[in-house]
Amino acid sequence: MIPSLVALALASTSPAATGSTVTERSVAAHEAFLASDALQGRGSATRDEAIAAAYVASQFQSYGLTPPPGMTGYLQTATIVKQKLSGPILLTADGGPVTQATLLTGAGKAITGPLAAVEDPKDLPSAPIVLLTANSFDAMQLFRAARDKHVALLLIRESDATRKLATMIRAPRLPAYLEGETPPDQPAIVTVPDAAVDALAGKPGVAVTLTVPTAADKSQTTNAIGYLKGSDPKAGTLLFSAHLDHLGVRPDGTIMHGANDDASGTTAVLELAKALSSGKRSKRNILFVAYGSEEIGEYGSTYFGEHPPIPLNQIVANVEFEMIGAQDPKLPKNTLMMTGFERSNLGAALKKHGALVTGDPYPEQRFFERSDNYALALKGIVAHTVSGWAVTPTYHQPTDTYENLNIPFMTMAIRSLVAPLEWLANSNFVPAWKPGGQPSKN
Repeated sequence: MIPSLVALALASTSPAATGSTVTERSVAAHEAFLASDALQGRGSATRDEAIAAAYVASQFQSYGLTPPPGMTGYLQTATIVKQKLSGPILLTADGGPVTQATLLTGAGKAITGPLAAVEDPKDLPSAPIVLLTANSFDAMQLFRAARDKHVALLLIRESDATRKLATMIRAPRLPAYLEGETPPDQPAIVTVPDAAVDALAGKPGVAVTLTVPTAADKSQTTNAIGYLKGSDPKAGTLLFSAHLDHLGVRPDGTIMHGANDDASGTTAVLELAKALSSGKRSKRNILFVAYGSEEIGEYGSTYFGEHPPIPLNQIVANVEFEMIGAQDPKLPKNTLMMTGFERSNLGAALKKHGALVTGDPYPEQRFFERSDNYALALKGIVAHTVSGWAVTPTYHQPTDTYENLNIPFMTMAIRSLVAPLEWLANSNFVPAWKPGGQPSKN
């Protein structure tokens, strides 16, 4: 073969990245392993999570990605300190025990103070100890409101809904924190029977005490990180991410497979890494990351943000992929939602270049704050999460299995993002927060 034809042949093997490498077969293959019985639900900071991270790292290596600058391998580990109950909790009012109290979440410390009572969750006061007498409420919104109001202890009615929630979150959910850091300050939420609620409601100002005996337990969480070096060192770096972990195995032996949450996002990261590494070298560097321990407090992404392999000021934008395994009936067909869409100009720019993304139809759920993008957004990086059906009935249920995924939708969703993200990787466009869009801890 003459040299000119050799050059032509070599050029033909390095086309622009396309979605053609993203197939239903390859998507299904990743899911079949990540959501298998063998990985036991990929519990946060467990050996099963570490196996999932090793699998992702091996795929990164097979695609030709390298460890990022500053790392000698593809895995980043961190130690998490988890608090666990070392005995039964004790709730007292005016010195007498309140029986059948169940701890849902806690701060892992003793709490005492006068009782304030309120009926409407919207009227939650900024008081140390609050009794909510309402019969119905959104537990997640209530937790956030209690945290924002600096409520130390919130007492609520026990019900079928709270018992279901206790099972779903594997209560009691006590604080965890990265070794060397201060334990987070979070409200304790305790359910009590109707009779206790009614009795306490008639005793405003009564002294209430909650004692929670705890012990510390250490475990290791693992992030998998792959790096695709760009052609222009000054163009910055893109970060495409998801979380590896799920809920592991329930005490009754039920495996919480987490096929949608978030094996689907991890699969998206893998497929995008394969697609974008198979095309022409992009201008910008790209980091592909699968975080550990999102489910217990976004510890993998937090550790990454505190120990980034490259300076955070070089990261141009972050797109997180979470629960893309089902189509939201609220959205147009074949469309994904982007959390915090209105906060920056990134979503509109990607949409202009073919991304099938739109705004979040569930603003009351505050999904923007409930995924790994948030840890980086707090540091100023334009960071959003792309999702399919964020309120799917399989969320945190045993039914979140491979069989309940929409593989054709997942494949379409990932494939549709290849070209827009390739444009972002080769453009001079620098995403920016809109006025008031960047979140802060205050």
